[in-house]
Amino acid sequence: MSAAPQIPDFSFERLAIAQGACRVVGVDEVGRGPLCGPVTAAAVWLDPAHLPEGLRDSKRLSAKARLALSAQIRAHADIGIGHCSPAEIDALNILQASFLAMQRAIAALAVPPDHLLIDGNRLPASLPCGAEAVVKGDGRSMSIAAASIIAKTARDAIMTDLAQKYPGYGWERNAGYPTNCHLNAIAELGPTPEHRRSFKPIRKILCPDST
Repeated sequence: MSAAPQIPDFSFERLAIAQGACRVVGVDEVGRGPLCGPVTAAAVWLDPAHLPEGLRDSKRLSAKARLALSAQIRAHADIGIGHCSPAEIDALNILQASFLAMQRAIAALAVPPDHLLIDGNRLPASLPCGAEAVVKGDGRSMSIAAASIIAKTARDAIMTDLAQKYPGYGWERNAGYPTNCHLNAIAELGPTPEHRRSFKPIRKILCPDST
């Protein structure tokens, strides 16, 4: 029998506050796996007096639930969003581009943080304050879960808009991930300027003789 999914709580934040932090911010990114579009990160400070109910890792929520929670989060939180373009991803690699998107999201906050909770097992090299990496943090920390929801809804909106500019790839449904529909469209229509040329399926089309 599989274990029940984790429900994020505020314990990481409370511990940091008990150790002297005033502004604890969760950070997460979305969009490492797609073949096109930006990688998007969000940084979120949750007001301890107005914690949204039902926060979960964005991947465990329906699109409708994500949008509803995004509205709740935005009502009381300080939010920063950052992106890295496909060209930047190709130039930097996806990991470094994800870190840059995180740095941009943190810089976009209205009030600077004094402690960061960052999803994953690695931290960007340059941060404005102390930080800790939280493995599977979007299922453990409410602030990181909130960041995952904000990042996902922001990127989905971008991909829906791009789908109008480049019809036929189904980005409004697949958000740029390598579904059969998307791969078939690339084979038939070719890559767009929004595709990541360093990613293998795109590279094989553009440079069929490369390994």
